Formats: sequence, C-alpha cells, structure tokens
Amino acid sequence: MLIGSDTAIKECKLRIPMQHNWNAQDYATNSSAQLQWAQELLAKLALRGTESVLDIGCGDGKISAQLASLVSAGRVLGIDLSADMIRLASTRFTAEQHPNLSFMCMDATAVQLPREFDIVFSNAVLHWIKDHCAVLRATHAVLKPGGKMLLQMGGRGNAAAVFAAIREVTARPQWHGYFHRFTPPYYFYGTEDYRQWLPECGFRPVRIELVPKDMLHESVKGILGWLRTTWFPYTDRLPVATRDVFFADVLDTYIAACPLDAHGNSHVGMMRLEVEAHAL
Repeated sequence: MLIGSDTAIKECKLRIPMQHNWNAQDYATNSSAQLQWAQELLAKLALRGTESVLDIGCGDGKISAQLASLVSAGRVLGIDLSADMIRLASTRFTAEQHPNLSFMCMDATAVQLPREFDIVFSNAVLHWIKDHCAVLRATHAVLKPGGKMLLQMGGRGNAAAVFAAIREVTARPQWHGYFHRFTPPYYFYGTEDYRQWLPECGFRPVRIELVPKDMLHESVKGILGWLRTTWFPYTDRLPVATRDVFFADVLDTYIAACPLDAHGNSHVGMMRLEVEAHAL
C-alpha cells in the first residue's frame, strides 16, 4: 500500500496490527546513533547508482532519502510497519523532492512486492522481530537472483548494562507489580543463528559478524531522550504520571554502574549483528 494520503494510512492501521507504539517525532529527534551507524553501513553497499533498493524498517525516512540520492538512476522503496513513521517519512521526503523514492506501510515478515530489487537494506530494526526466518523468506522473494542483502540490527549482548539496570529497577517493590509476566520484545540473535538460517532461506552468506559499538549520548538529557524513544515497551505498562519517575530511576541505576565521562556524556555498550548475503 503506497502511502500518499490520510485515508491510505488509516487503511494501513486497519490491515496491519501495530506491534509497537512508536512516537515517530521522538524517534526522529533521538536516533542520532542509529543514523550514524546506518551511514557507515551505506558505505558497505558499494552502490553503482542504478540499483533498485528496498529499505526494510525505514522509520522516519532519513536513510531512505540518502539511499535515493546514491541511486539517482535507480529507485528506493522504504517500508515500515508503523503508519505514523510512514506519514512522517512521506511528509518530510516528498515525491516532488525525491522522485525515485517512495514509502509503503508493510510488515517485514509478510512483504508482498514483485521480485525486482537488486538490494535489500535494513538498519536497527530487525531486533524488534522474533521470526527472522519469515523476514529472510520475504526478502528472498523480492530479490533478483544474485541480489544483495545487507542487514544490521541489535545482536546478542546488545545494551547489556541497560538491561541490567532495568532488571534491577523493575524488581523493586514500587515497580514490580507492573511487570508481572512481562517479556521484553527484543530479539538479539547471534552469528550462529544466521549461519543456519541464511542457507535454509535461499541465501549464500558473505559476512556475518557481531560488531561492538559505543553509543554516545551528550548529557543526561540525551540518554533520557533515547530511553523514552526506544524503551517505551516498559513505560507503556505504567501510568502516564509515573513514567518520568521510572526512567529517572533507571538512569540513576545505570549511571551508578556506568558513570558519565569527564565531559558529562553517557556511553552505552551496544552490539550490532551485521549480515551480508546474496540471493541464490
């Protein structure tokens, strides 16, 4: 479904059940690290400028727009499950400004598109999805034979110190009752998983590796913005009036274990899983 109107977005919301309550504007403001890592990943594509590219989990559209500028004689389609993200992306990056760029609201596990893409690209998205084999099969179905797939996502061990702080906080009496039977909706897989899945789903592996990253947040305000933007599955369980208190508790606990640096900045140890493969 090509998003070009409020009617289309409403239809998208009816057809696709939302899994995560993203705030698109918050993400656009507090995703500088994801943007930096995506730009590093773009350099690994070695684009000629004529490719047809599918960007899975395009979010606010910034990376899709950069891809479109790199394939001026090709085209880019950005897809995302969040209708709010697609609305923001298509508003910021219009067809008039970027004639080779378009956006669609679509589930990455159930992509329904022709087999006409040279490249499938995805950054900082797939760790929100449990069934990666479904994504790989859907990806294979849209790639031309020999087409390239380049993915980066949170991998095994990602943000371990933040998870430790959150576990400590949610175990405290004032918060524990809100998280009874709660399972965090993050799926951080390892290299061994993709070594098994890629051949099963029709791909020839080229490179599968875990890459450590330092996520830098300028000031306490920066890390609070990131917590609010990407850790909302926790606060969605809380009364609105308590959410800022919860994140302040998490932040204090995290900084006690991982102090700010000499400049007052916070560092979070991240682990990214990068996967490069070709469709058979």
